[in-house]
Amino acid sequence: MAGDSSRLAPDARILVTGGAGFIGSAYVRDVLARRDGARITVLDKLTYAGNRANLAAVEADPEQAARFSFVIGDIADPEAVGPLVAESDAVVNFAAESHVDRSILEPEAFLRTGVIGVHVLLEAVRIESAARVAAGRPAVRYLQVSTDEVYGSVADGHSVESDRLDPRSPYSAAKAAGELLVNSYVVTHGVDAVVTRGSNTYGPFHHPEKLIPLFVTNAIDDQPLPMYGDGLQQRDWLFVSDHAGAIDHVLRHGTSGETYNVPGSAEMVNRDVIAGLLERLGKPWTLVRTVPDRPGHDRRYALDGSKLAALGWRNRTSFDDGLATTVDWFRANEAWWRAAKSGDWDAYYERQYGARLAASSAASTRPEA
Repeated sequence: MAGDSSRLAPDARILVTGGAGFIGSAYVRDVLARRDGARITVLDKLTYAGNRANLAAVEADPEQAARFSFVIGDIADPEAVGPLVAESDAVVNFAAESHVDRSILEPEAFLRTGVIGVHVLLEAVRIESAARVAAGRPAVRYLQVSTDEVYGSVADGHSVESDRLDPRSPYSAAKAAGELLVNSYVVTHGVDAVVTRGSNTYGPFHHPEKLIPLFVTNAIDDQPLPMYGDGLQQRDWLFVSDHAGAIDHVLRHGTSGETYNVPGSAEMVNRDVIAGLLERLGKPWTLVRTVPDRPGHDRRYALDGSKLAALGWRNRTSFDDGLATTVDWFRANEAWWRAAKSGDWDAYYERQYGARLAASSAASTRPEA
């Protein structure tokens, strides 16, 4: 099978940027839980979506905590990045402003992290790798975490890694630009780098601005669920631990210069996802409100995962099991999500949904079970 030999030692030193975020913290928890000696340093700016509490289980476990360190900092700051890269065997870049709605409201932050920040990381990797190769040591390996949204809306079929990129939001455009920078450093400087493009990810610790956690937490409080348009937008849903595992598999086994799709193999329209979470919560469809759609909302994403499968990876979690786990986690961790919905949350929610909800109507038809 392809990918049998790892490019990293089990006890590799891994710099995880954005490691206090949703997918990044899942990656940290999963890698350290293997107890194979891997050592992780997290660099995180701790914006609203970066939450130190996401790593509490790591810091509470003495064995894991001994192989873990946390640094507050910005990937766009060379003085913060350089010394950390110099101490690492690999860099996994999760750091990103990740919500399309917020990218429409405030695109500048997405460009700083997704373009300038990626450039700073790549420069540090290039400089450190050149010194190591000159000394007869392996280069630093770099993985860029990207998204299926770089392909744009996919009317038919499934996107393959060689398809043309067609980003249609500031978020996906910044992600595509970051990928192009990575490729340029591979070609021009010989940097050892790979890219993953993941589909819609969900699971525990997901910030409540996103569809599933927003609708679960609103439904728990019997608040309206603002469904964009007809709710027939189609996404491929990927459980967070499967996404984290696939990223680590590509980091260790992927071919330098290559890109790998990470599909969830659970293509569903939003209305059906909403119906499923309401059923799990025992809440009525009458909570759903049809609100005006967001500008440029892509209708469908769908990934072909053949290349990743040939590398030896298989997802482990079905959508039904993943959704049940997610809903139950939010019900059991109310303090976590209420804290996430504090601070400037009300101002953001009013800015994003206030006028839409004022113009909303009841979503008349619940999908068939």
